[in-house]
Amino acid sequence: MTLTGFLRCRDAADVAVVRRHLPEHIALTRAEPGCASFSVEQTDDPLVWAVAERFADRAAFAAHQERVAASEWGRVTAGIPREYEVSG
Repeated sequence: MTLTGFLRCRDAADVAVVRRHLPEHIALTRAEPGCASFSVEQTDDPLVWAVAERFADRAAFAAHQERVAASEWGRVTAGIPREYEVSG
């Protein structure tokens, strides 16, 4: 399963939240069983972050989504718009 797209911060406050919480989110996600690759990188637009995820299968992807929904990252970034496409 793959997910690609963008996290679109509305303002500098959103960017600060992402910067503060992103390192732990990346570390926790990369440690998940079935995570083949995971990146969230700021684009040339400082408000926009490119997201690319790849998981071994649908079950690993679903487990990731559940963990994120219950995580600090999920809570503090819940209001930041996302534009994602999922395939596989």
